[in-house]
Amino acid sequence: MYQKINKLPILGAVIFAALSAPVHAKVEDLFKSTCASCHGETLTGGMAGSLVDKTWLSSGTDQALTDAIKKGIASAGMPAFGSVLTDEEVRTLVVYIREAGAKAAQQQTPESEFGKAFKTKYHSVSTQEVLTTDGIVWALDFLPDNSLLYTLREGELWHLDINGVKTQIKGIPKVWHKRQGGLLDVYPDPNYQQNGWIYLSFSQPAGKNDAGDEVAFTKIVRGKIKGGKWLEQQTLFEAEPENRQNRGWHFGSRFAIQGDYLFFTNGDEGRQNDAQDITTQNGKIHRIYKDGRIPKDNPFYNEPGAQKTIWTYGNRNPQGLTLHPSTGQLWSTEHGPRGGDELNLITKGVNYGWPKVTFGMNYNGTPITEHTELPGMQSPVHHWTPSIAVAGMNFYTGEQFKKWQGDLFVGSLAKKQLHRLRIENNKVVEDEIILKGLGRIRDVVTAPDGSIYLTINDRNKNQSKIIAITK
Repeated sequence: MYQKINKLPILGAVIFAALSAPVHAKVEDLFKSTCASCHGETLTGGMAGSLVDKTWLSSGTDQALTDAIKKGIASAGMPAFGSVLTDEEVRTLVVYIREAGAKAAQQQTPESEFGKAFKTKYHSVSTQEVLTTDGIVWALDFLPDNSLLYTLREGELWHLDINGVKTQIKGIPKVWHKRQGGLLDVYPDPNYQQNGWIYLSFSQPAGKNDAGDEVAFTKIVRGKIKGGKWLEQQTLFEAEPENRQNRGWHFGSRFAIQGDYLFFTNGDEGRQNDAQDITTQNGKIHRIYKDGRIPKDNPFYNEPGAQKTIWTYGNRNPQGLTLHPSTGQLWSTEHGPRGGDELNLITKGVNYGWPKVTFGMNYNGTPITEHTELPGMQSPVHHWTPSIAVAGMNFYTGEQFKKWQGDLFVGSLAKKQLHRLRIENNKVVEDEIILKGLGRIRDVVTAPDGSIYLTINDRNKNQSKIIAITK
């Protein structure tokens, strides 16, 4: 009886909190009720101008759009909506306008064609198909003998030799292949010729949660390939039993190796608030030694209850990770929600803000937060709003394309694009779309001959291609 009576005030507080919580309209409905009568339901203009033709009364920046919505533009007869819209709702309208502008621009840009030469800003190039396979190729990388390793998300590791002969590697770990889970990254050790180690990330089944849902977690192992078999496997990282709660979302998971250290990403697993909680692996970039030991100079090594492997936190779902070939800086691409994909320069112990800070909104068009920056949280070096669904990335280090050396190539899933970024003084000064429309670009690497290899997925056909960009 004592316990039941004492639960009543708590229950009442929960009900009061739910009733008093702000209810936000979806952005599509918000636009129709506040903007469409002047700017048109398709944002192409009416009594007021188009919002998709890149012609603005002011600078056209996010801040200028925000100010125009909140404060109005008296000289143009635009009313102020700051008294009727929350800051979060204003932010969703800015994202919605950006989405419409990007869609209009994309429709005007011709799609790429396989095997057809085309011009980019600095080079004339063409594409060449390397292979087509059933399944989703998630990652690829080269061995020192110029042969290629690639993973299929359903749980297969393949080797492609220099003569084009494919061999499936037997004996790799069994994976949990559901939703976004499966066999993920493959990464040969930089000292592979001396030690033979190859690193794999994948989703490991973990039974069912209290609600009866199947769950999994990101696991990191290394092993060696001998005679077409996976041998000498060592477990390097796995979530603590109490933290094995992923129902199939945001596993990460990419590798980078610097000296004796192995960096890997772990997404927020669909539990966004965990990204701010250093007692979980979710929403973090981690650092361990290549043999699985934990460095004592990790930022939270001595923090009671913390995950000692954490290098950074507040990361939503990093699906690109790479080291700059000259500076050694660690860079990451990170999926935002609807808008707000990020390019981040990764620094020890830093909070990258998710979900307290984001340039995006929920997939259903409702706000997440009004904040695109906050004290103590690192802003991205570059962001894509609307989202392009960033994936694997690598700096170009080959000799075939001289004017691309040191540029960063980033794959895009949703927009089916390959972006080339030029970074100067840790700022993006160029963002060029190299390819468009060939498929969901999942990973990108520099090949030994200086060409650029991509893996392109077609989810509808459950099929993938590996292609090369060459002169």
